[in-house]
Formats: sequence, C-alpha cells, structure tokens
Amino acid sequence: MFALFWQPELGNKNPEHQAGALHPEDSILWPLSYGRRGPILTHCLKFKTSNILHRPQHLIQQGLICRFMPTQTGTRPDGDMSWKEVGELGLRYGRIPLALICMEAFYWFLTLPSDTLAPIQVTEAWLWNEITNLLYGEGSAVISHHNGWLTRIDFVHPSFPGPHDTVGLYVSDECAGVHEMIFLSTLIMMTDGMSQRFKIKSVAVMCGIVYVLNLMRLVAFYPIALEGCLANPDQQACLSNMWTFHEVVYQWGFLTVLTLMWMAWFFKFNGASGTIKASQATKESWRIARRKNLEPKHWTVLAVGVLFVILALSNITTNEEAIQAKETLDMCEFASLISSDCGSAQQRWDDAIGYAWSLSAISLVMIGSIGIVIERPDEFGNWPEKKEDEAQDDDEPKSHHNKKTGSWKKRNSSEEE
Repeated sequence: MFALFWQPELGNKNPEHQAGALHPEDSILWPLSYGRRGPILTHCLKFKTSNILHRPQHLIQQGLICRFMPTQTGTRPDGDMSWKEVGELGLRYGRIPLALICMEAFYWFLTLPSDTLAPIQVTEAWLWNEITNLLYGEGSAVISHHNGWLTRIDFVHPSFPGPHDTVGLYVSDECAGVHEMIFLSTLIMMTDGMSQRFKIKSVAVMCGIVYVLNLMRLVAFYPIALEGCLANPDQQACLSNMWTFHEVVYQWGFLTVLTLMWMAWFFKFNGASGTIKASQATKESWRIARRKNLEPKHWTVLAVGVLFVILALSNITTNEEAIQAKETLDMCEFASLISSDCGSAQQRWDDAIGYAWSLSAISLVMIGSIGIVIERPDEFGNWPEKKEDEAQDDDEPKSHHNKKTGSWKKRNSSEEE
C-alpha cells in the first residue's frame, strides 16, 4: 500500500526553467517502485499537454513530468546499522585482540617443550656472560650447559649463599624475549593507515630494541643480587630482591614498556591520522579470501605440513627415548618412587608431548595458510576476480548422432527454401 502525496504550487516557477515555458499547476509525489528501504518516489509536475515538446508519451497522456526523488519511508531510523554492518565493524576493531589471542596460543604450543628457542637462548646467555664479566670483573659469571645447551650462568662472589658461593640461573625460552617480540610485532602489523613495507621495517627495529632491553634486564640481576648479599651475606634471603625484580618485570613490567613503545611509535609517525583515514575509507585496503587455485609451491607447503603431523605422532609412538621415559615414569608412579631418574623421565616424556604439540601447531599454521589469500585492490580500486573459463570451441561436433543425412544437393535445396 502507498499513498499519493499532493504538494500544491511546488516546483520552479521560473518559465525559463520549464519545458515549453509553462508554469506547473501542481506538484505531486508518485510512487514509482520499491527499493531496499521503502518506495522510490518521483517528483511530478502537472502541465498542459498541448504546449509540451519532447516528452514521454505516457507522461504526456497523464499531464505529468517527473524526476526521480529517492525517499526513505521505512521505519528504520537514520544511522541504524544492519547486523552485517555491526559484524564488519566489530571485526574491524576486534581483529587486534583476536590476532593477539591467536599469536599467544601459537606461541604457547610452540614453546611447550623446553629449549624450543635454543639458538636465541644460547646467544643471549653468551652475551649475558661476557657483559657481566666486562662490567663487574673477570670471573663474576661462568657459563655452562643446561639440558645440553650452553644457557646456564653462575654468578660468583664470596657473599653469595651456598657451598660454592654461586647463584645458578639459566636462559629459558621465556627469558629469550621472543614472547615480547611477537606481542609488539602483532600490534604494529595490525595498525591501519601505514604501508606494509614501513611496518615490516618498524618490526625489525622494535625487535632489536626488545632484544637489547631483555639483555639489559639479565645483566641487572648481578648487581641486585650482590647488593642484597653484601648486606646479608651467605643467606638465601639475600636473593629476594633479585627474585622480586624478576617477578615484577615478568608479570607486568615488560607489558607496560611494550605498550609505551607502541604508543610512541604510533604517535611519532602520525598513526592516528592514518587510522582515521583508513576507518573513513569506503573500501578496505585488504581482505582475506579463500584460495581457489593451488600452485605447486602450495602443494609443497601442504606436504611439509602433513610431514610435520607424521613426525609429531612418531615422536610419542616410535621414539625409543620417549618410550623408555614413559615406561620409567609408569614404574615410578606404580611404586610411588621419588628420585632423580623419575624426574628425568618425567621431563623427557613432557618434552616428547611438547614436541608433538609444537610440530602440530606449526603444521596447522602451514596448512591453514595455503587455504587463504590476502587480496588487495588494484590502482582503480577493483578487487581481483576469478578468471573466466576460456571460450568453448564453436565447431560443430563430429559425433554420429549429429551427422546430417542425405545428399548435399537435397540439403542445399531445403536450406534455401
């Protein structure tokens, strides 16, 4: 149902702007069709049909000349968003925490086994040892092996507790600073309004800064421990200040520093204006789509991902060390034994499970990455579309059921008729 709206004496009364130099007698709104938000009305002017030139015949018969005037007559208020628009807006502003959660889960599975990031741990332990000896005297720290890797550091001073006057520490995968690098890199890469090349350069610089800050944190352990033990020598309580410093930095200190680093980078390079422009843009700068065609390199990645899954399963089913560790652990649990062998077996079995989860996480990322593609519009703002199939051959089929019968003379005569 729709109503007919009459608006007397509306319209342009200037004869120069009227076809045929006539004044409109009336103005009406006439429903022409229905759109998504209600009927699309036409603004119609009534005129004398005898003096009008070049008008559509169906309008001349009605004595009307109309122009389109889209009008929203639905009950939906202005500014109200559909559920699809709400979802797109939520995805736009919620993708940063979503990306952080995904990266956090991936890092957790990746570092389940001990010493997963051994190369980085070894380099930091070596630098930690060298800088400590350089700043506080030769022999202040000694580097040694831990779980087969050169990651253990022993502080040496007569005031330290213990029979050997040493404090033993080691660089774990959590102490390597990779967790903090991933967190900061995710924040930078998910920031809108900046080019991809600039963000990659920023990630490289920021990761270098995080590496240096983490190394400075490790070097600070020696003077803090030494200060407490000089005041209370040869007592375990003298190390409480060092452990308190470690806990504070580990729990929220690094998070605060990383957030401040990202904010400084964001405002230094006009990230606010770029984000506003990106949010006001009518079209997105990129989107995630399903990959339709797999190239040979994608099949290679898929094969490597499947291989990682097989290795993950074999690590807990066919690995002799893991099987022996599991048998020892079962015997220790059955006999309620507590020994160093039971502890070693527990650690070895936990590492086997951790390696399986780590390989599975890497394989899941590899297999998932080949199923999606990041699309970007071209210089004209057009998104890439699926290539159309090549045109089919127009030649007539040569099969026997379509073969014409009779002589060629009869066929020509029948076609001419």
